[in-house]
Amino acid sequence: MYNLPDTRPPDLLTNARLPRWLLPSAWPIQHGQPRLADIRMANGLIASIKPSLQTDGVTDTGSWDLAGAVVLPALVDAHTHLDKTFTLHRMGEVAPGLLGAIAAMMQDRSNWTALDVGHRASQALQWAYDAGVNHLRTHCDWWEPDSEPIAWKVLGELGDAWRHKLVLERVSLMPLHLFADRSTAKALAGKIAASGPGVRMGGFVHTSNWNPAALRQLFEAAAQHGLDVDLHMDEELNPAACGLATTAALVKEMNFSGHVVCGHNCALSAQDETRALATLDAVAQTNITLVTLPMTNLLLQDAVTGRTPRLRGLTLIKEAKARGIKVLMASDNVQDPFCHVGSYDPLEAFAAGVLAGQLDAPFDRWSESLCRADWLRSGPAALPLQAGSAADLIIFKDASPWSFPSRTHERVVLRQGQAVKNKESNL
Repeated sequence: MYNLPDTRPPDLLTNARLPRWLLPSAWPIQHGQPRLADIRMANGLIASIKPSLQTDGVTDTGSWDLAGAVVLPALVDAHTHLDKTFTLHRMGEVAPGLLGAIAAMMQDRSNWTALDVGHRASQALQWAYDAGVNHLRTHCDWWEPDSEPIAWKVLGELGDAWRHKLVLERVSLMPLHLFADRSTAKALAGKIAASGPGVRMGGFVHTSNWNPAALRQLFEAAAQHGLDVDLHMDEELNPAACGLATTAALVKEMNFSGHVVCGHNCALSAQDETRALATLDAVAQTNITLVTLPMTNLLLQDAVTGRTPRLRGLTLIKEAKARGIKVLMASDNVQDPFCHVGSYDPLEAFAAGVLAGQLDAPFDRWSESLCRADWLRSGPAALPLQAGSAADLIIFKDASPWSFPSRTHERVVLRQGQAVKNKESNL
């Protein structure tokens, strides 16, 4: 790989290898692979993307020859938990599985102050920014109907402070029973809607708290206040779980105008294939986006002390994509009782998903699941890299499209066409 010059911001990137999903169908193929691309930039925007003229070396001080290095648009981390992050070090032994992690987290909440949450979340945002993320969505625990969590306000303030660097969205993660009373559900939706831009109504949907009437009232309250919905859905291996199927039916019946995201959906992997595929067929008739969280689900599902897991809990992402359902991958929890590892680099979760899901053509086909912020909202599709879009790019100097995401740690992050130097972590 050619060593990128330490010069002024480039006007032109030549010989860049872009993924097939980002290229028009008429893009020329050379030796069975997409022809390399020349990306011209001006005033922080993409001016044009054209098949490469195949020049060699640096043609002038305003041009970088990438020599076939793979390039992606800026990354999207569609599902995280900034309020919980970096708490693992102050916990003792945690019982295995999702419910054990929840119990440990509930106990740690006594340590949460505005300063504590702000410090941990700020470090997480810096790590994400350094990795090349420009759009991050965080869930925030909200367990009491009458009081706003400390973290909710802190995360709102951080979203404002970071607005020139990345988009930070907040989702209220609420247990389903809070919506069992219609008036409470509407009041909660009102509080969320009034708390600033970039907010979403959220809920935890699980067989341990299953209440179809409450789920309906969650959607009714969201619709009344014009809120999109983002749900923790069927995060379990109980084949009786029916949250996703019920949600698809509700969205269609209500003609819900907001956008809906359902994260996890692990139960699909434990269900009879006919039933699971019927649920995906129903989802395909809606505008629901699915988010899979490979690292956390691999660590939490079928977790029993002293026994190797037999079931892995990864949702049916191949079958979903084959039906045209939008599928994103994300980091989820980082260094807390739900997931002991992670670094807010979505490519870590992507690598786990590639292996666990046995995904073919990770760069050309599946890297789309890391870059599509438009899949998190209603409206027309908008590719993240086209003429007129921000010149926010990641150059992976040492990676190849065949082994991707191997050797992606070293990267050059361009924001509005300018290389950004990473800051050292101090946590």
